Amino acid sequence: MKRLMIVMLAAVALVAAGCGAGTPESMLDKDEIVIGVRPDLPSVGFRKGNGFEGFDVDVAAYVAERLGKDYRLIPVLAAEREDAVLSGEADLVVATYTISEDRKQKVLFAGPYHISYQDILIRPDESRIKDVRDLRGRRICEVEGANAAQRVVEERGVAAEVKPFPDYQACMVALKQNQVDAITTNDVILAGLAKQDGGGLRLANAQFNEQRTGIGMRRGDVAGCEEVNRAITDMYQDGTAAKLLREWFGGTGLDFGTVAVPQFEGCS
Repeated sequence: MKRLMIVMLAAVALVAAGCGAGTPESMLDKDEIVIGVRPDLPSVGFRKGNGFEGFDVDVAAYVAERLGKDYRLIPVLAAEREDAVLSGEADLVVATYTISEDRKQKVLFAGPYHISYQDILIRPDESRIKDVRDLRGRRICEVEGANAAQRVVEERGVAAEVKPFPDYQACMVALKQNQVDAITTNDVILAGLAKQDGGGLRLANAQFNEQRTGIGMRRGDVAGCEEVNRAITDMYQDGTAAKLLREWFGGTGLDFGTVAVPQFEGCS
């Protein structure tokens, strides 16, 4: 009987060990977290020297501080965001990551930390494009890993010609050289590009397709997600969100009249 009890206890211990080994740690269990940010978007997430700057970069720093964590930033392009989370390379991805149902099947989203709209960037002499319907038959830029151009075609039913490019800098060159007629994506991305260009390009102020920009993280880390949401709430309530938006996008034509805590997706 005693021997049987020992065997049973050993079996229970092995099962418990197996369950523990299969349960990934929460981001909250780490002393230092890794945060992925964009290196290619002026005023949003942009590599400068040995570091990064922009709205998303400052949001990442604020969240890490509220979590009480040391942090390290790594560059993450649009096409790399999900892989960075799924591989464990990044604990958080703060990189203009628009929340969508298909992405939620793979990644848990805290936030959103910003609500914006899709817009259209055009040449200053362009008078034919005023809203999304005017993109019919036009050539629009598609950045690898982004889905904004496809949303125009699939969700809005606008028969635009989608032209693929590796990044937004290549899109900017193509727009100036008349290889495409417009760039369409999140308005803060376009505002940053226009600001970098120094006034040579302009937003159409079309404002369609609400963009809920969230912080991507590993599915299942509910505790970590809830803490990030608390940090985002603090960022709005203490005035930091409004300050950062004005700092990075002031003078671009974006409307910051109402800056309030967004309605969160939920962490379950």
